[in-house]
Amino acid sequence: MKKPLLVTLGALVIAGTGLAAPAPASAATAPETSTGTSAGTPAAAAAAAAAPTFAGTVSLSNCSGSVVRFPDSEDDDPALVMSNGHCLETGFPAAGQVIVDRASTRTFGLLNSAGTRVATLRASKIAYATMTDTDVSIYQLTTTYGAIRSSYNISPLTLNDTHPVAGTGITVVSGYWKRTYACNVDGFAYRLKEGSWTWKDSVRYTSACQTIGGTSGSPVVDNATGTVVAVNNTGNEDGGRCTENNPCEVDENGTVTVRPGINYAQETYQIPACFGLDSKLDLSASGCTLPKP
Repeated sequence: MKKPLLVTLGALVIAGTGLAAPAPASAATAPETSTGTSAGTPAAAAAAAAAPTFAGTVSLSNCSGSVVRFPDSEDDDPALVMSNGHCLETGFPAAGQVIVDRASTRTFGLLNSAGTRVATLRASKIAYATMTDTDVSIYQLTTTYGAIRSSYNISPLTLNDTHPVAGTGITVVSGYWKRTYACNVDGFAYRLKEGSWTWKDSVRYTSACQTIGGTSGSPVVDNATGTVVAVNNTGNEDGGRCTENNPCEVDENGTVTVRPGINYAQETYQIPACFGLDSKLDLSASGCTLPKP
């Protein structure tokens, strides 16, 4: 996986994939706008979607992430931050492990459209995290979407609740590196296996997205709509087969394919169905398919 940045014996060790420096995507820096009382409408997101910016993304101590909302979120709902399950401050969840409602005081650096840190946000808990079937963490913050917009004129990113489409133009936006990676959805891996973890229906990027360590947890933004369709998480570093940092694809027949240098993300369209009013997790809700504890 695109591991978090690790500090060992005083030296910074970058564990990740694709060390070549990519050409950043062009990004406009138009100011955030707000209309009505909702936490940002899909129409507004589409209007601002010509070029994804850093607005609403966050930097973690070792990864990237973003402030995210669902299509029906309200301004007074507790705000949520999305990253990877393998970016948790407590270490990697084991295969089969699901974490729900665990207290956390983790902090996140909120970025504006230009990538400047404008605030420090704090978690109240890990609402949900796992590395089973997907690789995601959702933190609940001590503040609301409305308070963030009022104080910093920054809106959350909206999670698209439909399956992504092959060929879609996307941008991976890293709050840690303040760097963007532009490519297309190449296709989908039926199963993506890395070490002891297996992920379902993963997004495969075209080769232009040479994401590196520290980009873990970055939102994958659909360029046409401005909505989030996946969360960046891994890549095959040196051609290894199904080992850590070298995921392999496994199809319905069990055939294994290794794609050296190719990177992946986990879909997020299934997450909105698992959260209800006031950003409350409900894994028993109709349509919720996230793994349960």
